[in-house]
Amino acid sequence: MANLFLHSGRFMRRDDNREGGNIMVVFAIVGVILAILSPIIAELIKLAVSRRREYLADASGSLLTRYPQGLANALEKIAKENRPLAQASQATAHLFIASPFSGKKLSGLFSTHPPIEDRIKKLREMA
Repeated sequence: MANLFLHSGRFMRRDDNREGGNIMVVFAIVGVILAILSPIIAELIKLAVSRRREYLADASGSLLTRYPQGLANALEKIAKENRPLAQASQATAHLFIASPFSGKKLSGLFSTHPPIEDRIKKLREMA
């Protein structure tokens, strides 16, 4: 979409009036803004999908074992022992049961895992 706005000027006639030039400036500004924001929004969507998959994995595990309380207890034990890693990598964060990063204010938005407390709450609601 951003690429469309950035390159749309090639197809407009050069002899258009002054308003056509103003439209091109607006298109260029919108294109630059979209080019900057699109990767950020795409990353946020990817992380949100990852968090939803964690909830789905918890629900599937509780259906498979038919013991959501046991899964909630296991998550509580993990939460008690959960210490942020000194050198955590975004590339391997999705492989952990709990988030390997320390809790920060915006970490929920940029996290691959939902908070363990929320996961435990949802599992207890299933019981």
